[in-house]
Amino acid sequence: MTLLGLFLVTPALAASPDEAAVGQALDAFHAAAAHSDYTAYFDRFTPDGVFIGTDAAERWSVAEFKAYAKASFAAGKGWIYHPRERHVTIAPVACKCVAWFDELLDSKSYGMSRGTGVLVKGPHGWKIAQYALTFPIPNDLAKDTTDRIKAYEKR
Repeated sequence: MTLLGLFLVTPALAASPDEAAVGQALDAFHAAAAHSDYTAYFDRFTPDGVFIGTDAAERWSVAEFKAYAKASFAAGKGWIYHPRERHVTIAPVACKCVAWFDELLDSKSYGMSRGTGVLVKGPHGWKIAQYALTFPIPNDLAKDTTDRIKAYEKR
């Protein structure tokens, strides 16, 4: 086995079964969005889940987000994000039933973005209680970007 082969195998072996299951749940979430699979996508959320979008006004309950996404998914217009890097932490409590994560994502539409959130483990596996999508702004661009946002908000 080459050194590269060892490197590619090692991270998967290092993840705990719960960390791997959280990663699989998030991968299924992104795959459902990419295939405009409305049912599979929203089955990934807890009933009281929340999706926080990139706009400050985008804080949606599952019901609100379903209404927003329904027409897009029905038209076959999902959204495609490819995870580039992901970090998962399982809460160090007896139940080990809460996890949080952050992931860097790539998309054709926006380039790099960041997803963060919380999952809860229940009888049907890991479900998303909160997912937040943001655009990481390089520090060198932050002042100009936030100045533009402030100017936009004043209008």
